[in-house]
Order: sequence, then structure tokens, then C-alpha cells
Amino acid sequence: MATRIRLKRIGAHKAPFYRIVVSNSRSPRDGRFIEEIGYYNPVAEPAVVNINEEKALKWLQDGAQASDTVRNLLSKAGVLKKFHELKNQK
Repeated sequence: MATRIRLKRIGAHKAPFYRIVVSNSRSPRDGRFIEEIGYYNPVAEPAVVNINEEKALKWLQDGAQASDTVRNLLSKAGVLKKFHELKNQK
């Protein structure tokens, strides 16, 4: 099963709020997901990003591919740096 780490949109019209979820790549954007690993609120000033680093690293090590937006959020949170350090230690 191909897994993706991507955003699931919730929230009202013109007031987006996203959950960062791990899902099957074939499931719809707001459909079924395997696990929730964080959230992203772009409306707040400054934007709020909360990611469970342990879960994110576990899924990245298991081969989950992050979407472009989630990859940027993971990079800003420092998760990708930790992932590359763990990958290079092996």
C-alpha cells in the first residue's frame, strides 16, 4: 500500500483548518485516513503548525511520501532534518 502524508481540510468556508494525516494514496483528500499526526492553521497570525515528530519520523522511515505542502511544513518544523540525520547514521 502506497502511503502519503498530506493535508485533510476541515473548517468553514473561507476559514481553512487542516489536519496532517497519513493515508492511502488512493483515498480522497478528505476521506479515510490511517493516522493523524498533527494540524496546520494558516488563518492564525502567525500560522500555527503542530506536528507529532515521533509519528512523522516513524511514517517517513516506513516509506510514506509527503505531499509538497506537508514537506515544506515538516522542513520548517525540523522533522526532515532529523529524518535525514537518522537516515545517514545507518
